Amino acid sequence: MKKYLLLFLFSQITFAQTDARLYEIIQSVSSQRIEADVRTLASFETRNTFSDTVSNKRGIGAARRWIKAEFEKVSKECNNCLNVFYQKDFVTTNDGERVPKDTWIVNVAAIQKGTKFPNRYIIMTGDIDSRNSDTMDYTDAAPGANDNASGMAGTIEAARVLSKYQFENSIIYLGLSGEEQGLFGGKGFAEFAKKNNWEIIGVLNNDMIGNIEGVDGIIDNRTFRIFSEPTSITDTEKEQKNRRFYGGEVDGISRQLARYIHKLTTMYMPEMNPMLVYRLDRFGRGGHHRPFNDLGYAGVRIMEAHENYNRQHQDIRTENGIKYGDVIEGVNFDYANKLTAVNAITLASLAWSPAEPKNVMIGGIVEANTKLKWEKPNDDSIIGYKIYWRLTTSPQWENSRFVGDVDFYELKGIVIDNYYFGVAAVSKKGHESIVVFPKDIIRSTFKRN
Repeated sequence: MKKYLLLFLFSQITFAQTDARLYEIIQSVSSQRIEADVRTLASFETRNTFSDTVSNKRGIGAARRWIKAEFEKVSKECNNCLNVFYQKDFVTTNDGERVPKDTWIVNVAAIQKGTKFPNRYIIMTGDIDSRNSDTMDYTDAAPGANDNASGMAGTIEAARVLSKYQFENSIIYLGLSGEEQGLFGGKGFAEFAKKNNWEIIGVLNNDMIGNIEGVDGIIDNRTFRIFSEPTSITDTEKEQKNRRFYGGEVDGISRQLARYIHKLTTMYMPEMNPMLVYRLDRFGRGGHHRPFNDLGYAGVRIMEAHENYNRQHQDIRTENGIKYGDVIEGVNFDYANKLTAVNAITLASLAWSPAEPKNVMIGGIVEANTKLKWEKPNDDSIIGYKIYWRLTTSPQWENSRFVGDVDFYELKGIVIDNYYFGVAAVSKKGHESIVVFPKDIIRSTFKRN
């Protein structure tokens, strides 16, 4: 009887790997609303961090007040389900060479509290600010239609769609300022999260999600990039030493988040082509997930695959028949819709996901089998755990096995030397946590109780 019960539960979990609600979320994202929001943000003429804060028609002040009002409108429609507020920090000319005058860096946040784990957060960000050729020029036009009205519009649209649902974990929809001057907004909010002892599941930084015509001549409305750093900069000396002998050079928490997004996209949006990029960000460049990474949080950058540098950080002009400037004509709203949907289903899946297994350990040196041991989190939604493994040269998890509600499992006949391993928690509704890579070794023979 016990055998049949386990088979039944396993079949239920297998079936629940696809959640119909995620398909609903994809269909609910609106290209028309995203377009309207991009046009509104671009209409403020410039959103440079140091631009006008008094006018209601021009400058970053008008833009952030409009964003806050949009979040408040969403909240009103969901019976005040969002906590909308400004978070700000003061910067001076001593804080960087791109700071022409002292000012407040003001972020706009909307928090949708989880019903079960309100202190666990998954965050989607877009940048409020824009720039032209001279980042110190805060008066001339810088519409920033793609960089980054597209990411900000996607964040607002995700809030509209997901506010119709309830989640166990909390979601933050976040507009960040000061990106072009040195990632000030992300730095301030990451420190705000740390100060408040928030448990952050991950950060999805959306920076330019609307361009499909690359400067390389490629037009592609299906491929997008997911940038992630390989390991955490905050890893201890012991953890760094362990990697040399036990592996894990490409298995940090941000990389696991990137793989989660890739897997979810291929499952629910097979028409899309997610591209894992094994790098913190574009070569020598930066984005607003980095300040979160700097404090030890998982964070990735989601963006278009083929950039057009004629439309980035450029004064609006025509030279030698080439049009320059980040204007509306450079944004493909259906593509922005798709990348917004990728974010929305990732936010939802993680907000419905159970807590991750804790203190995952691995053993099996000079043995025929591989052993994994972990601590169960305090989460009664968990029905069991799934072990993942892959060849050391593979970018994605290739194999998995649901092993039930246990805290130890031995994979017989699978030699530890040839693979990397990880463990994820599985909820009764089939949602999985992010895979957790082992960080310590089972040093003595472990006997199951």
